[in-house]
Amino acid sequence: MIEMISRRLSGARRSFSRATVLPFLVRVAIAVCGLVAVSVAWPSALFGTQFFVPLAVVALYPAFAPRGRGATFAALVVIGGWLVDTAFQGAEVTLWRVLTIATALYLGHSLTALAAVLPYDAVVNIDVVGLWLLRALAVVLVSAVLTVFALGLATELAGGPFLVATVVGLAGAATATLLISRLVHRA
Repeated sequence: MIEMISRRLSGARRSFSRATVLPFLVRVAIAVCGLVAVSVAWPSALFGTQFFVPLAVVALYPAFAPRGRGATFAALVVIGGWLVDTAFQGAEVTLWRVLTIATALYLGHSLTALAAVLPYDAVVNIDVVGLWLLRALAVVLVSAVLTVFALGLATELAGGPFLVATVVGLAGAATATLLISRLVHRA
């Protein structure tokens, strides 16, 4: 057991010593996105307490192990924290919180996908990471603009027809997702 732990620690030390700048910065960005998402989503009363430590560990885990389900679990913890804060603690749902959480989750998830295929010691041109971030930021910007537009429309069109349109839109999105999934898995 001690030999296994020693071997893993020496492997981690060797990986850290061989790490190059861009893959390391991608992982730092994943950690920052995770911490921002957790900090904004969970109640502010948790900061500075022992209860924030496990949340921070969950938020930082995808930066250290980008392959696997760590990013999904971290996103679920963030969403759970937002639900706890808004539904059970009575915090007001504000636009800046929703946009910040969505932005941090999307950027963290996108960068985790990049880090999963990017070894620690890879020599990467800055254009690769820069274009990746540019595309992700474009998605964030378009999503934020559409969210603000949709919220503006929601206040104007509140009522029965808007509810029907929302349900039909969600059904269409679910149908499109199922269709794409079937097409991808069809051989």
